[in-house]
Amino acid sequence: MSEIVTIGEPIVTFASKEPDVSLRDALEFHKILGGAELNVAIGAQRLGHSVDYISQVGEEPLGDYVIKTIKAHQVGTHYISRDDQNWTAFQLKDRVTKGNPTTHNYRRGSAAAHLTPAIVDQIDLTGVKAAHMSGIFPAISATAEAAFRALLTRLETANVLTTFDPNLRPTLWSSHEKMVATINDLAGHADIVLPGVEEGEILMGSADPAAIADFYLQGARTKVVIVKVGPAGAYVKRDNGESYTVTGFKVAQVADTVGAGDGFAMGVLTALLEHKSLRSAVMRGNAVGALQVQTYGDNDGYPTPAELQAFYQREGVVED
Repeated sequence: MSEIVTIGEPIVTFASKEPDVSLRDALEFHKILGGAELNVAIGAQRLGHSVDYISQVGEEPLGDYVIKTIKAHQVGTHYISRDDQNWTAFQLKDRVTKGNPTTHNYRRGSAAAHLTPAIVDQIDLTGVKAAHMSGIFPAISATAEAAFRALLTRLETANVLTTFDPNLRPTLWSSHEKMVATINDLAGHADIVLPGVEEGEILMGSADPAAIADFYLQGARTKVVIVKVGPAGAYVKRDNGESYTVTGFKVAQVADTVGAGDGFAMGVLTALLEHKSLRSAVMRGNAVGALQVQTYGDNDGYPTPAELQAFYQREGVVED
């Protein structure tokens, strides 16, 4: 098994090439592969860490494309199963010169939504050092939620370092109440929780980073909460009461914010696996997020080790 494991739904994205043209009117698209957890997997591999990605895709051309592309990124595909009854999820995404792009999803009843706990039970966790979990996968179906919980329980039993990003997708949940209750419950089973301030306001009623951190530190397993506060950086609080803010990096122009949060999670997790300090891990998260928002792809801005060090040199900072 690889050093890192994650579970999610890969999304084949048909992204518009035409700036500020609606999805209705756009005619030219290019095909890319995305998915929050997959972004983390690709970024971690790019930084030299082995990763296995757990999912399920259809027995059709998009499923073939997913597996081929993931292999090209050198992410493990051994635990991607095939479903000959259901299709691979995809989406349309417009291109904007300001703000966040609009997406339209075709994922209800997808192959990944039919991934069962029985499949998760067959996964070998030997040698796994860390796992990244996201609130998206349990939102796509009751079956996916059960599989997610099965994996989370196994990770907890094996004492694998686990990060959890709420990654709210309200349209995927049956109700607001279900989303809030489920996400907050799942967060308590992770060592490190990574909410954003906007997510905190939705999930526990406050946009105050300290209040958000205190709320999630009530989780039985949670030792650290890192609250993303946008360009300002991130607020960190440990279960021993220590807290501080790690300042973000300035970006001249934002091209697309998609993948920035996933890059942040990936930066934190990989740095901790390299035995960096928590403060340096959060700095790396900020750095990867800053690099990613300057590109249009979901993970095109994620750096290699050399590119990360070059960025640090330009910014005059050093990891410790």
